Amino acid sequence: MSIYMGYVLGSVALDILANLALEKSNGFARRGWGSAAVLLIMAAFALLALAVWLVFGQRLNLTSWLGVGILILAILLIRLG
Repeated sequence: MSIYMGYVLGSVALDILANLALEKSNGFARRGWGSAAVLLIMAAFALLALAVWLVFGQRLNLTSWLGVGILILAILLIRLG
């Protein structure tokens, strides 16, 4: 198995855990579970980004990381809204 597949499978596992934590958060009423969900989804995005950028031979620069951060923030704001 390649390192890329390890990143993708890790991302999948973290995403599943994030969804379970989100369910436990009861619509972010339980802030601990809600915070865990956000952190897990951020980690899942980071692993997936690494896999994608490594496959195409590119590196994540500051602008790319900022874009990932904005995407995560947008998802969080949509969920809270």
